[in-house]
Amino acid sequence: MNGENPKVQVFVDNCAEWLKMADAKSIDCCVTSPPYFGLRDYGHTGQLGNEAEPEDFVKKLADIFDEVKRTLTDTGTAWVNLGDSYGAKKQLLGIPWRFAFAMQSRGWHLRQDIIWHKPNPMPESVTDRCTKAHEYIFLFSKQEKYFFDHEAIKEEATTIGRPRAFGAKEQVGTKRNDVGRMFEDDGTRNKRSVWSVNVQPYKGQHFATFPEELIAPCILAGCPEGGTVLDPFGGAGTTGVVAQSHNRNAKLVELNPEYARLAYKRIRDENPMFCETELVL
Repeated sequence: MNGENPKVQVFVDNCAEWLKMADAKSIDCCVTSPPYFGLRDYGHTGQLGNEAEPEDFVKKLADIFDEVKRTLTDTGTAWVNLGDSYGAKKQLLGIPWRFAFAMQSRGWHLRQDIIWHKPNPMPESVTDRCTKAHEYIFLFSKQEKYFFDHEAIKEEATTIGRPRAFGAKEQVGTKRNDVGRMFEDDGTRNKRSVWSVNVQPYKGQHFATFPEELIAPCILAGCPEGGTVLDPFGGAGTTGVVAQSHNRNAKLVELNPEYARLAYKRIRDENPMFCETELVL
């Protein structure tokens, strides 16, 4: 970042409108958690999540991501945390996968479904199904080739300090060209697709936030240092907090002015000496 401190801007606006005015190819990575369908009233006209039917919600959300796609660089990615909802007759609606398939139909590359495993899920009083202890994070890319820093998010391996072989025999039906090769085990491995992260309540007034530990890998892998992260559903500002702590810029859009002010204060107070923070009304 050429020695400059990161800059985080919080915009009070409807993201559908704000995105239309944003510069094309100005964002390196989008990390966000949209409102879930039919679960909460955030107290603002024009909010997402109160549509009459799941299909209406999915279309409206996919329309927003059409504009997100326009703002992303050619190597940009979008990481979307989205939970499911229940409808009439106790039916699980399958909202996350409906959204994922809608994104594919609009030209996005669905690269991965990551499972957010919650070791401390919200208790439920249900007796005819299991307690829900997971949500999805979908990784979408704008193009087939995209920025992904796998080294930045490697995790500890279970064995260290000795050479290992991938396998001694040819594997029929695979395209692997590493069979039988040796490599030095440095105690790390490629990050896996199940992320165990505790739910962490925030003492502010926002109803729900996703944990900083959950989105740090998305930002580290998806955005180069000094780049810019977008969160069109800014909420309590978690994306901004994590982005600036890892030397990334961020632009957050929040429809509710009360939440936007809360996010701005939270980000500003997190690192006042080394981050420029702006609230844009």
